[in-house]
Amino acid sequence: MYSKEEQRHLFDLSKKLLAAAGPADFTAAAANAAELRQTITYHEWRYYALNDPVVSDFEYDMLYKKLQAIEAQFPELVTPNSPTQRVSSDLTEDFAQVEHLTPMLSLDNSYDAEDLKDFDERIKNYLGLPAELDIEYCVEPKFDGGTIALVYENDQLVRAATRGNGAIGDEITPNIRTMRSVPLKAGFSEMGIAKAELRGEAIIRKDIFLKLNEQRAADDQILFANPRNAATGGLRTKDPSETASRRIEAFVYQLGYAIDANEDNALPKLETHDNTIELLGKLGFKIPLHATPAGSGGERKVCKNIAEVAAFCVEWQAKRDSYAYEIDGMVVKVNDLQLQQRVGSTAHHPRWAIAFKFKAKQATTKLLHVDFQVGKIGSITPVAKLEPVQLAGVTVSSVSLHNEDFIKNKDIRLGDTVLVERAGDVIPYIVKPMEELRDGSEQEIHFPTHCPVCHTPLVRAEDEAAWRCENPDCEAQILQRMIHHVSKHAMDIDGFGESQIERFYRLGWLHSLADIYRLDYDKIAQLEGFGERSATNLKNAIEKAKQNPIRRLLHSLSIHHLGIKASKILAAEIGNVMELKDWDEERFTRIKDIGPVLTHNVIRFFQNEKNVALLLEMESLGVNMQQTEEDRPKAISADAPLAGKTILFTGSLAKMGRKEAQAKAEAAGAKNISAVSGNLNYLVVGEDAGSKLKKAQALGTVTILTEDEFLELVGG
Repeated sequence: MYSKEEQRHLFDLSKKLLAAAGPADFTAAAANAAELRQTITYHEWRYYALNDPVVSDFEYDMLYKKLQAIEAQFPELVTPNSPTQRVSSDLTEDFAQVEHLTPMLSLDNSYDAEDLKDFDERIKNYLGLPAELDIEYCVEPKFDGGTIALVYENDQLVRAATRGNGAIGDEITPNIRTMRSVPLKAGFSEMGIAKAELRGEAIIRKDIFLKLNEQRAADDQILFANPRNAATGGLRTKDPSETASRRIEAFVYQLGYAIDANEDNALPKLETHDNTIELLGKLGFKIPLHATPAGSGGERKVCKNIAEVAAFCVEWQAKRDSYAYEIDGMVVKVNDLQLQQRVGSTAHHPRWAIAFKFKAKQATTKLLHVDFQVGKIGSITPVAKLEPVQLAGVTVSSVSLHNEDFIKNKDIRLGDTVLVERAGDVIPYIVKPMEELRDGSEQEIHFPTHCPVCHTPLVRAEDEAAWRCENPDCEAQILQRMIHHVSKHAMDIDGFGESQIERFYRLGWLHSLADIYRLDYDKIAQLEGFGERSATNLKNAIEKAKQNPIRRLLHSLSIHHLGIKASKILAAEIGNVMELKDWDEERFTRIKDIGPVLTHNVIRFFQNEKNVALLLEMESLGVNMQQTEEDRPKAISADAPLAGKTILFTGSLAKMGRKEAQAKAEAAGAKNISAVSGNLNYLVVGEDAGSKLKKAQALGTVTILTEDEFLELVGG
């Protein structure tokens, strides 16, 4: 439909239009509107037909709102083919096309509480209600999947279709029939309904999506970009067994059309949207669960006013990543169905509903160059430097490219326009390059053959993805080892962070780990930003760290593969750190969970005379090398309440933190594990427990405890 040159032009035009101010006069507005119609139509094709957007939802919405604003100011510029006059299309030529019983409209969008207040005011104006009167709303998740329409006649599923252009969709009945969450028969006749059309969203659970991609990787297939693409692609596959293999589920969120045997519209017999959804749930459809009256434990809630709506939306924005499915917002609907009818709809969207969109998790930007950074064990990590872009409320300008294989497999090049996502709204990563936007100026990224700092030739082990600098005296490694040494999970020196380590290193005060324990605090007190008090606090933190258990010291030494767990295991086996110097391979591998690779790395560390000398120097400066009481394994009696049992905690605990609960479980003889499986004995359930609880219930072999029951079991 579009050539590569046209796509590059339209993408660049989109960015230009997003940055441009509103038109000053009619002539400028006409030109602006024509460009907006052209770019929006292109992005609709990318999003709905190809399932491969090149701009974020937020950017698309902003383009759409700009066109809406121009057409509102200059109604004579509205054309019959304007995107504002029709609903977006995902029609293909591969399926029979069917007409929906009623139009499937889009939703207007909001991005903050002010937008929701404006929506509430508009509703009251349409209804002629006073501003101080509260309107009841139903709020539910805006699932990020593929929209579907299900038609039931005489209680039987007779047809299923994609949303299409809102009036006509692709018939996908054989594919939908494979989805176990869609009943093949539902008791609509018990409600007096002879024919009904339901609206829903086809989606894939996050954990299922990960397993799908793991299997595709094992089969050497291209990975799915995200759960939405996997679901929408599965809806339109020509092989229903492929749909079934993707384990797609369908949430139903609306009864869009219903007639009784005499073809009278049956919807007025239902009073509220919330009651309708509950009724569909009782008929066997998958629906968003209802929150308790206190507002917890579910994803759907009836709110008494718009302020309560805003609070619920903000609450879900904060916890969207803990939810089992991808959602990109919340949908707010007038709950009273008669009020919905009175408010009515535009050609584009119902006036009685609005989507509260979460902050963007994806955005497109330019890859400018790549830095190759050296880690504490010599691993070379490529870091992409990007044109700064706003993503989920923060500015992102750097993204890890992980390793050489990651770059090659995704074919990422310098100068590429890339799609960036923040996983869990925390760690940004590159989803893919926009290959169709390349103009030929992009360049391949060449991984260095030598360390970028000390110029030592790099090596790569057969079973590893990383290239490494094996020079332990490399300045970059020394600096990173010191930063790790003082970190929270290592020696935990309070107030001594990366910036201080780098500053003292530049001043020539730090050359090795031992130097951390002989700093001149009088000099530090003279530094800008410190002073006597800060210097004293740092001194006290370092003195305290000297007495740490040796498990912390072992982890702080940056020995490859010697993590927190393995350090704890080794610390329990020795009286003094220096004993490890005399251990052979057999002595290490005698210990459960200590494998040959870690054994080799620890032996190699202690065979290096410089490392042994460093430890002796640190000991002379007061750093503890002796096993402490905290290092010794706690004896668990055979009659301990949880002796030999496994345990897992899920949801939010009210009386203690997760770590405290796990410590209590260990003290009672239990082993904490991280996932629900046939090996799990106890699942302790807090508030907002999700998929782990459902999985444990399905297994039927797991004992499920409340927080109070757990505390009673372990003795408080």
